[in-house]
Amino acid sequence: MPSPSSLFAVVLIWRWVLRMGGPGLILLGIADNSIVPLTGSMDVLTIWLAASHRDTWPYYALMAVIGAVLGGYITYALGRTGGKEALEHKLNKKKAKKVVAKFDRWGFKSVFAGAILPPPFPLVPVLLAAGALQYPRKKFITALGFGRSVRYLLVAGMGALYGKQITAFFSRYYKSAVLILVGLAVLGSLLTLLEYRRSRRSKNEQTPVASNAA
Repeated sequence: MPSPSSLFAVVLIWRWVLRMGGPGLILLGIADNSIVPLTGSMDVLTIWLAASHRDTWPYYALMAVIGAVLGGYITYALGRTGGKEALEHKLNKKKAKKVVAKFDRWGFKSVFAGAILPPPFPLVPVLLAAGALQYPRKKFITALGFGRSVRYLLVAGMGALYGKQITAFFSRYYKSAVLILVGLAVLGSLLTLLEYRRSRRSKNEQTPVASNAA
């Protein structure tokens, strides 16, 4: 259970990212697509900033895309270096096989569609699978870039279109919105940690079996 001090720290980080504007979207995008899934945070921040700066909404869409592609490439590179074991660290062996099988079948479409789909679709396993299967870098970046461009142009465009209503909502429910986002970020972190520990435990249980068989 996160302590009050850790929650307070996350709130401060979120407010700092919000004040940074476009560069903050890049940092958040890197974290969301590579380190810890911050469920919904990228969409909300992009809408918020685009609604607050309606004349420059394409800029915020671009910053969100850059952050998402950079973070996605980091995950892809980890998968490429670690191979299928990197994917099994993130997921259990059964889930990893399913993800690999689907990616092996759909390839470009898997990355492109995954980059467009909103939460709770788990994109990180797809990115890892692309790296683990040595999917060509140029094709990967193209698929991820196109998919994220569609996603964040729609999100930022919606923010600009309904700017007055959105800014009025956030002005009224600012604290509640931040707390919800903090809660989602903490939940995403906990789920990532639990999934990692489960995959490690599963691997340790399989190792003695393999040793005995030998």
